[in-house]
Amino acid sequence: MLFNGYVRPHLEYFVQVWSPYLKKHIECLEKVQRRATKLLKGLKNKPYSERLAVLHTSSLVKRRLRDLIQAYRIMNEIDKVDIGHFFELDDGGGYDLRGHNLKVKVQRSRLQLQQGFFSQRVVCIWNRLLSFVVEASSVNIFKKRLDD
Repeated sequence: MLFNGYVRPHLEYFVQVWSPYLKKHIECLEKVQRRATKLLKGLKNKPYSERLAVLHTSSLVKRRLRDLIQAYRIMNEIDKVDIGHFFELDDGGGYDLRGHNLKVKVQRSRLQLQQGFFSQRVVCIWNRLLSFVVEASSVNIFKKRLDD
């Protein structure tokens, strides 16, 4: 409770912290989380993966994959948001696409800052998902398949 109450909100406050672009920033934040979980009573000598399991949390890298849940909700129109504001579906130029039929076009970004936007950072991961994951019938099934 101490970790989730005091440390985690500080780690997740800014988008730059939640979804850093540079690998060195990702490693730095992960190091902070590793040290913070060691401070809790009874967890000091346990491996990092066990500490995360006890705290019912995941690593920052895995938590970034949770953005795909929001992408699923947008793509399947569960959230009442215009898909065109975020994504442009790829029709394959008249050819069959490999993988699933909900591929998204990769938009070119003029600025490096734009590469960290939700609509940019999710596209490559979304396009690499297997078809049975993307074509899940509900959000809960999608979450389960994504975690597996």
